[in-house]
Amino acid sequence: MQGGSALWLLMAAIVVLNTIAQALLKLGAGRNLLNPWLGGGIVAYGFSTLLYVVLLGRANLTFAYPVVIGATAIATCLTGGFYLGERIAGFHWMGIALIVAGIACVTVARA
Repeated sequence: MQGGSALWLLMAAIVVLNTIAQALLKLGAGRNLLNPWLGGGIVAYGFSTLLYVVLLGRANLTFAYPVVIGATAIATCLTGGFYLGERIAGFHWMGIALIVAGIACVTVARA
């Protein structure tokens, strides 16, 4: 397993692409199946998947998956709130805090 900042940058790129994909899919939902929002979301997921395969070649699954999925959940929730005008309730913030704690535990366990 390789470490260092390159690994974290790779994970950040995956999280950004996953979050963009989720937002685009949300914007394209309820429209016809051939719309640019859905197409963009699918493309973003495609690139994200390719980078995730690269990540799995460099990091343990038990580290990569929880960090990427947890960070994506947080980023997607914040994107929904701040860019799509969705309400972020108190329990959402509590969930985000728990996810952050979980990512911290997985990261510390890796060391």
